[in-house]
Amino acid sequence: MDQTTAIILAVSLGIIMLGMGLSLVADDFKRIFLQPKAIIIGLVNQLILLPLFAFGLASLFPLQPEVAVGVMILAACPGGATSNLISHLAKADAALSVTLTAFSSFITILTIPFIVNFSLEQFLDQSNIIKLDILQTFLQILMIIIIPVSLGMLIRKRKENFALKMGKPVRIASALLLILVIIGIILKEKENLVSSFKEAGAIIILLNIIVMLIGYYSARTLKVTKKRSLSIAIESGIQNGTLGITVAVVLLQNSSFAIVSALYGVLMLFTAAGVVYIGIRQDNKNQS
Repeated sequence: MDQTTAIILAVSLGIIMLGMGLSLVADDFKRIFLQPKAIIIGLVNQLILLPLFAFGLASLFPLQPEVAVGVMILAACPGGATSNLISHLAKADAALSVTLTAFSSFITILTIPFIVNFSLEQFLDQSNIIKLDILQTFLQILMIIIIPVSLGMLIRKRKENFALKMGKPVRIASALLLILVIIGIILKEKENLVSSFKEAGAIIILLNIIVMLIGYYSARTLKVTKKRSLSIAIESGIQNGTLGITVAVVLLQNSSFAIVSALYGVLMLFTAAGVVYIGIRQDNKNQS
């Protein structure tokens, strides 16, 4: 992938994270002290169980090395703005969703380099192994995630009305940039796209469903409310595919690793639609 595309992708993710920051306030981070059980369960599901199940599926199925690494990159990513939108549409606890997204975004700047390096060692031939520089990767993710989020929060604190007005235009701009990048990846990797879809399509959906179910029922078992449990399920299964593409293209400089995250952006809509339907149906039952 050429340098121009990598820059566009990094800028796109930065804009997305800026938009997330515009929706956050300091109270979102205080929730860990007010509702620690729900947040801890959500983070354990997303940051520990999801990568473990992804590794299990990638090892169990006969995948191309690039596809297996792509699955692990996706699983290493935090939730994104999409998970917050899905929680809202599904009548789940949107505030909890935003809090989990914020915390996982900060934590994964530490975990992504280790998970990605582990998957590269496990699935690539020794002669083809490449490694992320831990410090450099930390700083790069810091630049394209944490700084934009922090800037968005600062703008929200200083100019709340402006931040609320800019939320929608920022989301639209980032979506358009992302679509251009995904189209570019598809065109560049079109020869590998069909085989990758056959290999990764079922695994992506299966991974989504398994982790969502575990997220929901683990929370319910520990007596978390249904709405919060649904948010935990969504955060566990809906990942920041944009970051996955960024890790592949910008950090690893290999667009073949990005195919899984690009496919995920489409396939995620099916599982998301199912979750929204279940959430709305559950909400209607509670009100009746």
